[in-house]
Amino acid sequence: MTDILLVHAYVLADDPHERQVMKPYPPLGVLSLSAYLKRQGFSVEVFDGTFQSLADFPSALARTQPSVVGVYVNLMTKFNALKVVQMAKESGAWVVLGGPEPPYYAKDYLEAGADVIVVGEGELTMEALSASLIAHGRRDLHDIAGIAFLGDDGQLVETPAREMIKDLSALPWPDREAIDIRAYLNTWKTHHGRASMSVIHARGCPYTCRWCSHSVYGNSHRRRTPEDAAAELLHLKEAYDPDLIWYADDVFAINHRWLRAYADALQARGVRIPFECISRADRLTEPIVALLAEMGCFRLWNGSESGSQRVLDAMDRRVDAADVRAKTHLLQQYGIEAGMFIMLGYPGETVEDIEETTRHLKISNPDIFLTTVAYPIKGTPFYTEVESRILTDKPWDARTDRDLTVGGRYSRRFYSFATRWMVSSVALHRARTRGGVPLRRQVKLAVNVAIGRVGMLLTQGGREGG
Repeated sequence: MTDILLVHAYVLADDPHERQVMKPYPPLGVLSLSAYLKRQGFSVEVFDGTFQSLADFPSALARTQPSVVGVYVNLMTKFNALKVVQMAKESGAWVVLGGPEPPYYAKDYLEAGADVIVVGEGELTMEALSASLIAHGRRDLHDIAGIAFLGDDGQLVETPAREMIKDLSALPWPDREAIDIRAYLNTWKTHHGRASMSVIHARGCPYTCRWCSHSVYGNSHRRRTPEDAAAELLHLKEAYDPDLIWYADDVFAINHRWLRAYADALQARGVRIPFECISRADRLTEPIVALLAEMGCFRLWNGSESGSQRVLDAMDRRVDAADVRAKTHLLQQYGIEAGMFIMLGYPGETVEDIEETTRHLKISNPDIFLTTVAYPIKGTPFYTEVESRILTDKPWDARTDRDLTVGGRYSRRFYSFATRWMVSSVALHRARTRGGVPLRRQVKLAVNVAIGRVGMLLTQGGREGG
């Protein structure tokens, strides 16, 4: 028998978008938890559904016979996780859920069959909780910090929050050998010619963007030591020889002193692997950009979100749109591709704001940008702000927060046309200014610009819930 079976319920074959992109990364949170629990003496197995299907899960249960099944849940894995809960309960195991999704829907998940929800950071809580469940079942849970469960009366019980781990470098590196790590590397190699691996050197984000969830790490920000982080990179190079690294930190260049020390530690170990990361414009000075380029940064993503300063201020982004444009150009001057995330549909946004964002994209000219329409994630200030106007036509177990919309704002059709207009307008501008783009392609873009613009005009009067 196994003490704990940890589950990543994501299935690549069920994700049409990712099957086109084919850039999967392992579940580092689950693997970090596995490494820690093994070090504490538990027998641990990991079921990673990425290259499997949920039909494979019952055989994993039969083979491992776990006392505790721990399931990581986010917006992408919610529906599969609910199925895993039922299968695990039928096996007689205690079922524990963690990750960013369950804490604010704790009672819903518990009523759906889970025994306990881990709220916040997982290592110390899972250590105490698993030992208790294995020894005593659901008795005596009130003394375990950082969990939620249903009391004997069916009411939700939430114990006091657990203190965050101060020294992240005291934790072991993710247990990558617990899964088929080569499947990830081979998938990247097959589809992109280069293999990429991910690392996380920090936990949490101290910034205050109103739409961003902090359900696991709060507003804390903690980093591993530069030496520990560099040692892990050396290990990855020696064990797997990846062509690329993805730094999955929320804001990679947030601490300049740490970054310089990390660069020195990598250099001392002879490690230089091309990488991409996420940062913020206000943390990018020219010396830091030069350092990133020297370290091998080939792409940096900025959370631009909007080109309208009015919208950025409403989001509490604490960035300046003009600075984002300047830092985009600075990155490109140093040979680093600039990526942007753009969010439409934040409360109060107007057509003029969308037009300003389109101008922003034309001026800054990022190498790539991705768009999304804002949706309220429970537990965020954005959700609280619009809670009385949130609309959905689906029950909780048939939707995620991505399916929520906000009454009174422009309709989904409007934002579909707005996205089409924005993307095509920027592409047409780029084609005309750079030259060398076939006339046929330019005509197609111009048609899409016209369709998007007319569609915006026709749907502008319609509002969600109206």
